[in-house]
Amino acid sequence: MRTWRDGHARADDAAESLRAALVALGVPEVVWRGMRPTVSAEGFPCVQLPLLPADVVGLMAEAITRGGGGTLP
Repeated sequence: MRTWRDGHARADDAAESLRAALVALGVPEVVWRGMRPTVSAEGFPCVQLPLLPADVVGLMAEAITRGGGGTLP
């Protein structure tokens, strides 16, 4: 249970970060409100995304490319 809770907390943090980034890009809530933090059966933290319009995905890709962001562990 602890693994699930820890995983869900990490997924929730990740979802909140992505929500904040989308808001900063001017994407309305109606587009991303279906985003949900979740944990896989193996305990891996994930964020389930709704079907996103292509223009929003384009904005996300541009922001990621410009930002240089972090790297995966």
